[in-house]
Amino acid sequence: MCRFILYQGPPLRIAALVAEPENSLIHQSVHSRERKEPVNGDGFGLAWYPPNSTEPPARFRSITPAWNNANLLDLARVIESRVILAHVRAASQARSVAETNCHPFKYGPYTFMHNGDVGGFGKVRRALLSELSDEAFDSIQGGTDTEHAFALLLDRLRPFGVWPTVDQMIEALGNTIARLVELVAERVPGVPSFMNFALSNGRSSVVTRFTTKPGYDGESLHLHHGRRYVCEAGACRMLEPNEEGGAFLVSSERLSADPGWETIPRNSLVAIGEDGAVRRTKL
Repeated sequence: MCRFILYQGPPLRIAALVAEPENSLIHQSVHSRERKEPVNGDGFGLAWYPPNSTEPPARFRSITPAWNNANLLDLARVIESRVILAHVRAASQARSVAETNCHPFKYGPYTFMHNGDVGGFGKVRRALLSELSDEAFDSIQGGTDTEHAFALLLDRLRPFGVWPTVDQMIEALGNTIARLVELVAERVPGVPSFMNFALSNGRSSVVTRFTTKPGYDGESLHLHHGRRYVCEAGACRMLEPNEEGGAFLVSSERLSADPGWETIPRNSLVAIGEDGAVRRTKL
């Protein structure tokens, strides 16, 4: 399992997510508070969008631990963006530690990351690959369940054109999860899946907290939104939390102790539209 953060809102330095908060993503990479295993040291990745939302996202990934990468700190200190995805990895199901397996993944305008597992992926992979379009098949460069799920999602996004609405992104991601659940049930019945997914196209973002494991709420996930997220004199907080519009954080763990954080319920979806409105849906 892993830890991730998605931010959408006014321009924000990446350091305000990965380095400066009390429970920053770098801190979570070595001292996770909401996982039994506190270390997420099998690489990390960042993706961010340039000011012109028609330009493709940039990305930086490495197999080094996030707590031990000077380049990460330098980049995070100076780069700011309206949409940021950040991820620290704990490799699961014996998948290799390689840069191609580090999140976030990207294709065209889309970025995608995952905390969890597609249950029994080794026995699901062949069936999943057989139903992909050639374009989606060719997009896969590594061996993770996440990148294969992303390829499945790309095929469900394609009918909506280059810039789908947030409601179309919600539909595509929901259908992707439903198909993954079907494939697991067919190939490895009874094996649970954990699908905390995060998807963005630089204009709208969709995040899920989902599991098929009975009696378990799924991997932790929290939402924080307000006018602006700021870090000043070593303290980070959301200004005017819970106000509509403005800044949105979806994070595996609360970054700061300020009020306004809310836990996203089991098997639900949160989306932030281009208009700044929050949409919530049960899965």
